[in-house]
Amino acid sequence: MTRLVVALGGNAIQRAHDHGTWAESVRQMRRTVPALAELVRAGHELVVTHGNGPQVGNLLREAELGAPEVPAPPMHVLDAESEGQIGYLIAVELEAELRRRRVSRTVVALVGRTEVSPRDPAFRRPTKPVGRFYSASDARRRAREDGWVMAPDPQRGGWRRLVPSPRPRRWLEAAAVRRMLDAGLGAHLVPVVAGGGGIPVVRERSGRYRGVDAVIDKDRTAALVAYALAADTLAIVTDVPGAAIGFGSPRPTWLGAVDPATLGGYLRRGEFGEGSMAPKIEAGLAFLRRGGRRFVVTDIPSLPAALAGRAGTRVERTEPRG
Repeated sequence: MTRLVVALGGNAIQRAHDHGTWAESVRQMRRTVPALAELVRAGHELVVTHGNGPQVGNLLREAELGAPEVPAPPMHVLDAESEGQIGYLIAVELEAELRRRRVSRTVVALVGRTEVSPRDPAFRRPTKPVGRFYSASDARRRAREDGWVMAPDPQRGGWRRLVPSPRPRRWLEAAAVRRMLDAGLGAHLVPVVAGGGGIPVVRERSGRYRGVDAVIDKDRTAALVAYALAADTLAIVTDVPGAAIGFGSPRPTWLGAVDPATLGGYLRRGEFGEGSMAPKIEAGLAFLRRGGRRFVVTDIPSLPAALAGRAGTRVERTEPRG
């Protein structure tokens, strides 16, 4: 049984032009789960992780707008809310699809934490815009009263809060999930873990973990999850069939099977968008360097074929596992 980590992008849960309603999320997840169920039916030991950008953004706006009547929780608490919300959605829809295919699995959604370093340079220079837009006067007030870092948005107008994006260091639930899978429970369970990159926490001198307001790159955490679970394969699902050279040009070159060195060269050359494909390629190459066998990037309809070597961008480690 091959251990496989599938990282679902936000488009697997909510399309760009959707309004963010629950009904839309259910419809989109029902389009996503057949490919996941097919992987389980084919004999893979499946672990799922996912993004949460649109969902936690909506929760932030909801909290900020409702603050005059209901105290707004910290962002790391909203991260936990979004993990539970999306994990519930995946569990309900994936279990229904598995039952339809007469496959017996229980989908277990975990609310998980990802440790980051309090000395990460990202905390000194927040860069990720989150939440709603503010007027200049309201932005000054939030900066003064709440200590927020605010920045103007030149494209859409208004001001937005910036939060750090530190690198993930450790997935805290890794050992427990690894023990479950190594004990053979992967034949009965589909864990959903580390959603949205995991709740960012730092470890204090006392050993207690404390949540922090930050955004952890979900692709980096997916690579961390795959490494921690000794997965054979990391598959990152996005909204295009694979990685491409010259993406956005009239004639892009779509990459199929490619070796790590060649893909790394394209990355260094700037062929992949910084806010889109580049983090996925970086995460996949990091997983291979740490001992993973195979990395795949593709869209959800192509995922089963990509894992069978017939679609998507597919990268295999060239040196033997140490």
